[in-house]
Amino acid sequence: MIDLSRLPGPFPAQSSAVTVGTFDGIHRGHQQVLAELLRVARDRRERSVVVTFDPHPLRIVRPHEAPRLLTTRAEKEALFAGYDVDVIAFVPFTHELAQYDPARFVNEILIGQFGLAHLVIGYDHGFGKGRSGDVEMLRKIGAQKGFEVDVIEPFQADGENVSSSKIRAKLLAGDVIGPAHGLGRPFSLTGRVVKGDGRGRELGMPTANLEVAEPEKLIPLEGIYAVRVNGMPAVMHIGPRPTIPGANPSLEVHIFDFSGDLYGRPLRVEFFERIRGIEKFASLEELAAAMQEDACVARKVFAG
Repeated sequence: MIDLSRLPGPFPAQSSAVTVGTFDGIHRGHQQVLAELLRVARDRRERSVVVTFDPHPLRIVRPHEAPRLLTTRAEKEALFAGYDVDVIAFVPFTHELAQYDPARFVNEILIGQFGLAHLVIGYDHGFGKGRSGDVEMLRKIGAQKGFEVDVIEPFQADGENVSSSKIRAKLLAGDVIGPAHGLGRPFSLTGRVVKGDGRGRELGMPTANLEVAEPEKLIPLEGIYAVRVNGMPAVMHIGPRPTIPGANPSLEVHIFDFSGDLYGRPLRVEFFERIRGIEKFASLEELAAAMQEDACVARKVFAG
């Protein structure tokens, strides 16, 4: 049996409006689902419940295909906190759970644990073994078990349906503007400031070196970006440093007009625009000049 002891509930039968999914990114399509969930729960005077999974299901069933995450568990928890949902449940995704067929998942988890009375899902939703629990099958199960199924149509941004996979692909190609449209906010990551080699200070632009603790977190394509760090405008370097012999790849931010000790502090980085790719310069002087130009471009991004 799946260990449900860490989950809220069980709740009384037929008491909840429920949505279920991975919700990586909590993008604008997900946000439509959450808005409908809250509307249904309010109108029907039911408990609102979000059922999601940790880890990402592909990390268990096909680890070699598991994507880098738009949102870690901590980031999802923080984003979910912005919605007036009664229950946020992270179900441990295991090899055993991956073998549940849709009917068993609905009976044991959604009904048995959360008191499902009304299910709200996205148009392309699928769960259960092999993602066989599609809209048609869920409606058949609902007719048998006495719950309704509400299907939410796709959300479009920039002329295409928003999805977590499309947002990931754009970030990995260096596009951070398209993902912001799909997410409804800038893509972000959080890293802790660690000791660097002090090269930025030597080049006239002191930087904070970041370490991202979660290995599954997606990092955008290497390059130079205009970012905000804890709300402050900044410029960021991601990737190798080919001009400096022996230098390791890094994540570094230079916060404009800031002085102070950041060592050991967590910094939240929001991405606004990719300025350029990584280049190898003929000298450190040329690198320093390019860094100053990058900072000028980033300042113009925020001034505009």
